[in-house]
Amino acid sequence: MNHGLYISFWLPTAVLGAALAIKLPSILKLWRDPLLRAVGGLLVFACAVFVFAAPKTIRWTNRVTGVPNIAAPWVYSLLTALSASWLLLIIAWRNGRTERSVQTRRATRWVVSVYAGVVVALWVLFALADVPVERIRDLDTYYANTPYMREEILLYLLAHTVACSVTARLVWNWSRTEGLDAWLRWGLRFLGAGYVTNLVFSAAKLSAVAARWTGHDLDWLNTGIAPSAACIAATLVAVGFIVPHAGQYLQERWRVRRRHRSLKPLSRLVRTVTGGREPFDLRATPELRLIRRETFIRDALLQLARHLDDDLRARSYDAAVALGFERGRAQALAAGVALLDAVEARERSRRGPQAPQAGTPRPGISRPGTPTAPNSPRTDARTASAGASPAAVSPAAGSPTASAAPSSSGPDTTYLLREIQAVSRVLRHPLDLQAVRAHVAAPAESMSTHE
Repeated sequence: MNHGLYISFWLPTAVLGAALAIKLPSILKLWRDPLLRAVGGLLVFACAVFVFAAPKTIRWTNRVTGVPNIAAPWVYSLLTALSASWLLLIIAWRNGRTERSVQTRRATRWVVSVYAGVVVALWVLFALADVPVERIRDLDTYYANTPYMREEILLYLLAHTVACSVTARLVWNWSRTEGLDAWLRWGLRFLGAGYVTNLVFSAAKLSAVAARWTGHDLDWLNTGIAPSAACIAATLVAVGFIVPHAGQYLQERWRVRRRHRSLKPLSRLVRTVTGGREPFDLRATPELRLIRRETFIRDALLQLARHLDDDLRARSYDAAVALGFERGRAQALAAGVALLDAVEARERSRRGPQAPQAGTPRPGISRPGTPTAPNSPRTDARTASAGASPAAVSPAAGSPTASAAPSSSGPDTTYLLREIQAVSRVLRHPLDLQAVRAHVAAPAESMSTHE
């Protein structure tokens, strides 16, 4: 067998170590959680198996202790403890928060007792066996017919196979459960694939050993297929633990960055109000940058509050609905039109009163502080509407803009402050905003032509 297969032992060790590093803070923080304890034990034993199963470590262990092949029962014991941790993980998962139940305690004691007994038997059998020749890579097949060592090899392989079979079946069943988070489902699929590949390891070892019992030579299964299967299986198991945590972490980071980016149009618009921009720090976390941008926008919107025209927003909502936009989108478009109008009104108030130029006013869009001629048809219509039912002059009760009706306390900024994401998104579509504005202006234009 070439060294490449054994050098690859360090690949699963590194991946398992990464998985343990990711999970360790949660394990230490929530140590009372039996599921996390089982995960921690599984990852620790898995790392230890691959560290001590590497040929260089096997040779070092034998040399330091001075006992030929003593690394064998040590590695077998670690593998048996790993098998037990698989079963304890399943017990903790199946029983959830009922870890104090009699059934859970009984199952846990049964697994610990049986596999602890296997570990003791491994050392007793090794002490009784005669294995004077050091074998680094092919010990299982070389001593397959040696009394006591034969039983030891068969014992650890059977303990591993049973635990792996039970765990693989239950993990696959779990992965098909309805309502699972997508990242968790993929993690379970990797775990299931890892445990199935572990069965390939056991099958290759048992086949090679059984071949020796019948006088045949299938040692390549033991020295080639089994180590490769073990490396692949451990890597898949480690990835199965990493995927849910890393996937959810990256997804949340992406969501935060996307929200921060989506607020850029609104942030640019309100800079004209504040004359500045939100604080920027290269060392700030994405969450902090998002909070700063949201705070900056809301502060600027509060400064614009006295320039907001609730009547314009209500009429813009009706116009957007008439143009075929769904209610949520129509509400955001109406808020966008009112916001743009407020920014322009604020700019005009800062410049002071000026003589209007021909073509400057937008027909049909009222301005705060700009009176309407008392005897104009528009004023008569609005005066007549004052005695009509509320439904005749404002959106129906329960509609998204029902709260937008003018009140004595001033313009209603609740929607703008709460739905800054939706408002910012519509600012990316100026053609839609122009269409709503044009539709709002159309009735007034037609009335002026009629006059």
